[in-house]
Amino acid sequence: MSRPAGERTLFFFEKPSAMRQLQRFFKSPTTTCVAAEGHLLSAEEPGDLRPEWKPWRFDELPIVLDAIPVRAGKNRSGQSHKPKLDAIRQALRDADRVVIATDPGREGSMIAWEVLEHLGWRGRVDRLKLGALDDLSIRRAFAVMAKEPDSGQRDYAAYLEALCRQYEDYHLGLNGTRAVSLRLRPAAFREPWRFGGVQTPTLAILADLETRIRDFVPRDFFKVGLPVVTRGGAKLTLWHAPKERIFEREAAEAIRDAAARWSGRLAVEQKDVRRPPPKLFSKDTLARRCAKRFGWDPQHTAKLAQELYDRGYLSYPRTESEHLPESQTGDAAAVVAAVVTVLSDCAPLLPEALVFRRGLKGHYVKDPGEHHAVVPLRKVPAGAGLAPDLSRLWELVAKSFLAAHMPDGVDARTTVSVEVATPLGAKRFTVGGSVVRVPGWRAIYGAEAEPDAEAVPGKAKRDDEALVARLPAVGDGEDAKATGADVATAVTEPPRRVTRGELPVVMGRLIDQVDDPAVKRALENPANPNEPKGLGTAATRDTMLPKLMKSHYIALQKGKDPAIEVTEVGLAFLAAVRRVFPAYGDPVGRAAFEAELAEVGQAPTRAEALRRAEAFRRRTRARVGELIAAVSGSAALDVRPGARDASGPGGPARAPTAAMVAYAVALAERKGLKLPRGLKTDARICRTFLGEHAEPRPERAEAPAKGAGGRPPSPAMLRYAQSLARQLGTDCPAEVAEDFSACRRFLDAHGGAAKGAPEAGAKPSRSAREPGAKARAPRRPSRRRAAAPSDGASAAPF
Repeated sequence: MSRPAGERTLFFFEKPSAMRQLQRFFKSPTTTCVAAEGHLLSAEEPGDLRPEWKPWRFDELPIVLDAIPVRAGKNRSGQSHKPKLDAIRQALRDADRVVIATDPGREGSMIAWEVLEHLGWRGRVDRLKLGALDDLSIRRAFAVMAKEPDSGQRDYAAYLEALCRQYEDYHLGLNGTRAVSLRLRPAAFREPWRFGGVQTPTLAILADLETRIRDFVPRDFFKVGLPVVTRGGAKLTLWHAPKERIFEREAAEAIRDAAARWSGRLAVEQKDVRRPPPKLFSKDTLARRCAKRFGWDPQHTAKLAQELYDRGYLSYPRTESEHLPESQTGDAAAVVAAVVTVLSDCAPLLPEALVFRRGLKGHYVKDPGEHHAVVPLRKVPAGAGLAPDLSRLWELVAKSFLAAHMPDGVDARTTVSVEVATPLGAKRFTVGGSVVRVPGWRAIYGAEAEPDAEAVPGKAKRDDEALVARLPAVGDGEDAKATGADVATAVTEPPRRVTRGELPVVMGRLIDQVDDPAVKRALENPANPNEPKGLGTAATRDTMLPKLMKSHYIALQKGKDPAIEVTEVGLAFLAAVRRVFPAYGDPVGRAAFEAELAEVGQAPTRAEALRRAEAFRRRTRARVGELIAAVSGSAALDVRPGARDASGPGGPARAPTAAMVAYAVALAERKGLKLPRGLKTDARICRTFLGEHAEPRPERAEAPAKGAGGRPPSPAMLRYAQSLARQLGTDCPAEVAEDFSACRRFLDAHGGAAKGAPEAGAKPSRSAREPGAKARAPRRPSRRRAAAPSDGASAAPF
């Protein structure tokens, strides 16, 4: 589609680095470029909109907005984005149309559209989808845009989907966190209980696994070994280890006794087993591989992949697909030729003709989805142009691409088996051996070749068929006899914990975590079977783990790719949520909800996208109202003494402070309670005891109306103030007993000077929130209990 002569075009980029990649293509003086710095707008805090929303008070919930007001955000250095917004506003005044050239995806669309909407742009918009930043990909992107006059309209639907996600994140994070923290959180838990539409179901996956691991009871099971000797003198041992394990020793011994008397002929089967190369990388599977091989955090991998994309060495990395479009088969030879100029050792290993595997079990499909797999490009890093981690990541992706176009590996597999008649029926004993006959694609990796299949996270390991490194020479039908038989005892293993690198894969492939066939069918995606319904998006899944850790819901164990353990905080939080509003603790239900949300971005027209978005906003407001109503009628969760530390992730026990112990002793004396064993040496036990027996913290009241006089302090504050005065040898000022603010000033001023514990029932000042803790300086504004979206970084108005 040709442009009118003299039309002034403004290209809107996500980052200056991408803008520099494309500026060499612009020759016309009527073309200008601007670059954002990520999201330029941030959501207004509720307390800045209405003063009564600043304190956390349950009777002010739910807080719902038709649109979320936004303002200029700040960059990582703390500088305001307002000058950048002003520059874009000025550039728009001279433009006839805007071409959005941000990263291809909902997030990239939102970065541009939220600014255009905020600045009131009503002109023409086109969308340039840059799947890669090499010259050929850039030219192809321009050609596709020229053929799609409605690209801007369809991209607006993608923006609305991203906006809907942030609208829900904002309201659930704001209302859910406040409601659950105020009404359901036990007093022992000091930190807010953060709530989120994706965060909470993700925790549910991990918590259910944690419960299965903790409840797991190991069981002995039995395998029967059958050592035999052939007529030619060859010795080997075959095993009976059925899939349905033998748990009764008597059954195993009956099989053993029969096997010990066996004699007969061996059945020897020899066949070639083909080993196709693994699939290409999606964002999540790349993160898992890097975590396993290099010990990288998924966010570190994502950052490196984004940098390689920005520099034109990799295709767009935030993808859920592991396939390439069939239309790109013609590019493979040129990409391979470019790659081997860097990986020169691989050049002699390549076949004369590249192999192309089509279909879902291969690498090329007709439609790989919104973005294809992560692959290298014709542009390759020359010399020492990359930092070590960037070089390792590029090489990993490049070798994956080379392997995908090489022949299958072939293993020569030999299986020796016998049938033994037993009182329990005929039983099969086997042993196998395998040798590499043709390395195929595995030659690219050498000794680093990956296993045939990745273990499914969260599943217990199964015993493989008995294998030996090398079998003796035996022939099919050769006579042999038993030289005895043995019963070997093994122990069942609990499910494996999900590791840090596996979590994004688990979120995206929830279908692998369920066993119910009906539930599996519900998670299937008929439009793209390779991408079943999951939690979150490829762009956001690696942000879930830091959020869960910040809330102390999970802790990382030690190791190169550490396993994730759910803490008592996480288990208690999820139990409270499921008790009150089970839908938010249901990962499968959330995955179905995510699929419905994706329909906003698939709307064929702008008008239809707006209609679907408005319906989603109404539904979100209704769900928030239902959540608040459900929480309002529930009591705080009962946490018994002896639970693990409620203030942080599980770990080695630490001693409580002297003030905590003194406060616990005072409570026990006043209420006639017996101190639990270990309270004076384990902070977890001490804090749980305090949480169960200390008076609940009252909700913060509204500030008095101007001229109405100050409100009195709480009884606990007054008792504590009087205790401090006695310890300091002074009289408690009269205004302390009458005015809340005066009492708080007194506590803040003298709490640190007093030694010992407060009197029974006394509550520390606002600057010492833990009962019995030492007074400290008032919290910084950034640590106040302010509302923040749980699963999103910013929001903009519809």
